[in-house]
Amino acid sequence: QAAAPLHPVAVQCQEAQMVVTVHRDLFGTGRLVKVADLTLGSAACLPVAQSAAEGTVTFVAGLHECGSTLQMTPDSLIYKTILSYKPTPSGNLVIVRTNAAVVPIECHYPRKSNVSSNAIQPTWAPFRSTLSAEERLMFSLRLMNDDWSTERISNGFQLGESLHLQADVASGDHVPLRLFVDDCVATLSPDRKSFPRYALIDLSGCLVDGRSDDTTSAFISPRPRQETLQFVVDAFKFVGDDRNLIYITCHLKVSPADQAPDSLNKACSFNKASSLWAPVEGTGDICSCCETGNCP
Repeated sequence: QAAAPLHPVAVQCQEAQMVVTVHRDLFGTGRLVKVADLTLGSAACLPVAQSAAEGTVTFVAGLHECGSTLQMTPDSLIYKTILSYKPTPSGNLVIVRTNAAVVPIECHYPRKSNVSSNAIQPTWAPFRSTLSAEERLMFSLRLMNDDWSTERISNGFQLGESLHLQADVASGDHVPLRLFVDDCVATLSPDRKSFPRYALIDLSGCLVDGRSDDTTSAFISPRPRQETLQFVVDAFKFVGDDRNLIYITCHLKVSPADQAPDSLNKACSFNKASSLWAPVEGTGDICSCCETGNCP
């Protein structure tokens, strides 16, 4: 919608950014707010353009910028931010004539399916039957509540709490599949290769965060089903950085459920009581490389 006093804030949700147009007659009273009093997001980003003729101010921000937050539902990715108006005194330094305001802004995007780069090699079958059964694998990674019954509404945590993470794959008409989390890395930006970064899971399924003395991080055993893998990670923050948003990026993969777990396809946790690595399923020797670091 065009920005007008009846609709003073208009939002365009584009492929990789949101464009927020604000009419300076924010309250529909005919009194224009000052441009300097308007910011976007918790990072207080400033506008990139203004039009004196139309009385509008425009913000442009990437979906992950300006302190926006991401909520994932089964059907949508929801990027949330706020438009803030904080009036400052002008002329008379004692009074202001408008109230502060916070306008919540959301951009909703339908979730798209992902497909593993490591294709499952089926046993021999006629070409036409293989073609008819071709489909994409639907992977998901969700924050769950403490009893694993539903997805967690909030993605905020206090130090001392635990993150309950659940990875799933919808196998559809495929042969039965077993899901693994190959690796997970925590970063301060969406780029998993950025610094600083911290490996939670590494070495093809070793939950290396659980090896630290002050953590209880571990995979949940047994699984609720073959196509689901759950694990708990103690909340943390990066040293020397006050940002409260951490990105966790994980690589999920599957193998046929009838294939025995091995050093390449495993889910291993460190048991502090025995000082040994233990797999969710399979024999203990598949976890030996978690300690040596020499995994395939």
